[in-house]
Amino acid sequence: MEIEKIKAAVEAILFATGRVVKITELMSALEISQEDLIHIMESLREDYKNKGIEIIKVEDGYQMVTNSQFYEYIYPILDKRSKPNLSNAALETLSIIAYNPKITRAEIESIRGVNSDGTIYKLLDFNLIQEAGKLDAPGKPTTYCVTDEFFKMFGFSSLEELPELPRYKLDENQQIVIDDILEEQQKEAPEPVRVQEEYDEDIKNEGGEKIE
Repeated sequence: MEIEKIKAAVEAILFATGRVVKITELMSALEISQEDLIHIMESLREDYKNKGIEIIKVEDGYQMVTNSQFYEYIYPILDKRSKPNLSNAALETLSIIAYNPKITRAEIESIRGVNSDGTIYKLLDFNLIQEAGKLDAPGKPTTYCVTDEFFKMFGFSSLEELPELPRYKLDENQQIVIDDILEEQQKEAPEPVRVQEEYDEDIKNEGGEKIE
């Protein structure tokens, strides 16, 4: 099959399904190798650059979506509700879950130091997180992970693309040691600029004369 025909077939598949189509599904439908498919997909994604529609990679699949920069024009037509906003608490909880897949509510609350029931329900309602199963522990607590909607909203293809977190020392209570952070900041800080009075005082202490 010619490359242009394969591209057209991919467009048809992604448009018709309206969801993330796994690489294995596309390979099976088009009867091509994974290497050839990925090469064609990257070329197709480039074709859609700077257009109203784009093709994004979400973990092990692809989806055709509207370009996020045109959201403000699309949203009023498709939904009359006010645009949903995530609070700082929701963003904090979402970040914890993204960096700690299969984390429990108790572990989230241990990190945040506050009850997180309402925030978790909100993130579930927005389809940004989902249940990832039960932990093999007393009570079989539910674990959570982020969804494909999270990747699409924040522009990531996978968890590997998340920014690296700074590494700080933890004390016996698993709390960040603030003194270590301050010490590290002081090491990185530039030498303070000394004012003229300090230089004058040093000269006097050494038995010199003040230079005007």
